Amino acid sequence: MNYVIEGLDPAPFAPLFGMPDDALAEMGVVRMRADEAPGFPCRVTLDEVPVGDTLLLLNHESRMGDTPFRASHAIFVSEGCAAPARYCDELPPVMLTRWMSLRGFDADGMMVDARLTAPGEANAGLRELFADPRIVEIDAHNAVRGCFAARARRA
Repeated sequence: MNYVIEGLDPAPFAPLFGMPDDALAEMGVVRMRADEAPGFPCRVTLDEVPVGDTLLLLNHESRMGDTPFRASHAIFVSEGCAAPARYCDELPPVMLTRWMSLRGFDADGMMVDARLTAPGEANAGLRELFADPRIVEIDAHNAVRGCFAARARRA
């Protein structure tokens, strides 16, 4: 089973880069500086933000529409990131060392099945879910904190 995982498009976040902290705060966005690694996973680059780099903590709607599974949660975005990462049939760094909640959805946006995977098991979990022909995409969330990590789609 082939799948693709892509980082979020940075364009919607670009206007926030370099904005004063007080202006960000008015929008519910917090600028932070990575002080440990791992610990600050960027949802655009799908990698850990290096210690000392700045990033934005903001709310992101990962599953949109009028559905019972509509979802939003906090995510990190590296300040100044320019292009989304793309991984084919492999996991991005942010999914390698974390407990992941994998949620498989059909073409109508309904959850069909789900898995909880330990560090190092997410690839197998994705492949198990994609073995079900009804599943067209899988949302990966960090199981401990609940943050949206990435979306996998059939290739």
